[in-house]
Amino acid sequence: MKEEIVIKFDHVRKQFNKLNHKTFKEFLPALIRGEKTVESFTALNNISFEIKKGETVGIIGPNGSGKSTILKLIAGVMWPTSGKVKVVGKISPLIELGAGMHPELTGSENIYLNGAILGLSQKEIKQCYNSIIDFAEIKEFIDQPIKHYSSGMYMRLAFAIAIHTHPEILIVDEILAVGDNAFQKKCFDYMEQLKKSEDVTIVFVSHSLGQVEKFCTRVIYINDHKIQYDGTTTEAIQKYSTDSENRNQ
Repeated sequence: MKEEIVIKFDHVRKQFNKLNHKTFKEFLPALIRGEKTVESFTALNNISFEIKKGETVGIIGPNGSGKSTILKLIAGVMWPTSGKVKVVGKISPLIELGAGMHPELTGSENIYLNGAILGLSQKEIKQCYNSIIDFAEIKEFIDQPIKHYSSGMYMRLAFAIAIHTHPEILIVDEILAVGDNAFQKKCFDYMEQLKKSEDVTIVFVSHSLGQVEKFCTRVIYINDHKIQYDGTTTEAIQKYSTDSENRNQ
């Protein structure tokens, strides 16, 4: 039986344009003088890989290497400059803390807002509403505006909503670095259940190599906006650690 590919990057390149002048007052004279007003920045340079259904894949690399850009391309919140990104399945992205939530609304109202953004109907949200609150462990604050929440409370609520959408692809980017150890363990225990089901594909970005080594079955190491290694967790971490040591010498 052929294994199903649910994420495919085919020679993907992603560039961003960066303005050299912050204000129109600076920009206009530079434009008249014929100076370069925009610079291109390459975040990903000819990236290709495939992820099969049920895999738990870690993405590691130094800051600015392109990890979060890969996740945003998978989530569909941005598009490649060239190349193709193909994703098959319902996605729950935990990419940026509080994304999709409104600070002036209460936790309760944000459950309905974020749940709808992630594709749940109002009926489905009502059915899992109490379970979301119980998992997030913020019952006493649920009727407070989330602008008063700590970053840990944001994370608890965001994670609880995301997992109740029953994702086929779960994307997690550093969000679990926020919050106490007990809740982090609760999140990882839940993701271990998803991993064992073999129906959910998990893409996990973290600077915690210990978490990556313990949780992921395969790791993509990216540096200088290119894939440096794609394979076993142990070898990927070893290569990343060696490169980091060499850079710091």
